[in-house]
Amino acid sequence: MTTTRVIMSFPWGSSSNGTKDSSEKQKCDPILSDTGVTEAVMKVARKELREDKAIREQSLEQMREWLRQNKDVENVRTDDIFLLKFLRTKKFSVFMAQQMLLKYLNLRKIHMHLMCDLDFLSPNLNKLINSGYMFSSPVRDKHGRRVIIGFAQNFNPAEHTSADMSRVNFITYETLQEDPQNQILGFTHIGDFKGITTAHVSCWNPTEFLRMMKWGEQSVPMRHKEVHLVNVPSAVKYVIEASKSITSKKMRDRLQVHVTVQDLCKKVDTACLPKELGGQIPMVDMIESWKQELAAKRNALLALDNMKILSDRSIISRNGTDRNNNNSGTTPGLETMTGNFRKLEVD
Repeated sequence: MTTTRVIMSFPWGSSSNGTKDSSEKQKCDPILSDTGVTEAVMKVARKELREDKAIREQSLEQMREWLRQNKDVENVRTDDIFLLKFLRTKKFSVFMAQQMLLKYLNLRKIHMHLMCDLDFLSPNLNKLINSGYMFSSPVRDKHGRRVIIGFAQNFNPAEHTSADMSRVNFITYETLQEDPQNQILGFTHIGDFKGITTAHVSCWNPTEFLRMMKWGEQSVPMRHKEVHLVNVPSAVKYVIEASKSITSKKMRDRLQVHVTVQDLCKKVDTACLPKELGGQIPMVDMIESWKQELAAKRNALLALDNMKILSDRSIISRNGTDRNNNNSGTTPGLETMTGNFRKLEVD
């Protein structure tokens, strides 16, 4: 088996040759030296997220004070890593970060079977991870982003449920978001739909699937920069179109569907792809590397279940239609999309 390593740096991501200027910046901004975030990454943070030491410290203090006074939540993590993923996703708008945090907790409460008990050693989940259903490449792309790779054919709907699928997804997301560099640079997603069948789709309740798609974008703190899909059967495009219609224009613009793997390789660095998708590193080696990361973050993920939201009264809905605390309400257009979803047939 080929030995792989997690590449935590990238061509433009190292400090500028160890110059005095770079080292002085790291001394004056502890997050650079304490977490391994380079000056090049912080340059992205300043440009795209308006982040600097002063606004970071001020925003973190405001978030902690708000949590101290908030009677609607309990046992919420107050460490930098956890709070910063909300602040960075919302470009340091403290109010919007607070709202996303409440929606995140509420989504976990409503959909516990999909988002809690994130133990990669759980037999069903471990089997999915070993099969290569979803993992992160150990090689960052040219933008320094971690690449999340999924193979539909490695999910066996006869053995696994939608809850298994969702929990593996969230294990992946939560593990990667424990790294500040990933919070800043965001993620590239690659999905191979080869081998997908009707059973893959029908394992989901259509309404639940579409609600997770809609609410997930608003509630889960991640910077999704690129989404690439390949080998998509024509029938599955109904699901893709339904999903696109309830997500933001920003997300729709970042989605690309490729006819062949060769087309995918023209748009994505092959260095970060497994051999099975035109890269150099065998998928099995990438999975072994990924499992080491999962093991390192396992306790942190399990501890997420300690956080609670006691009341959703502080969650402000957008136009009163998408508040994720309304477990029985409907979203305009959702019933039509659900009907199309149910009619889906895959050859």
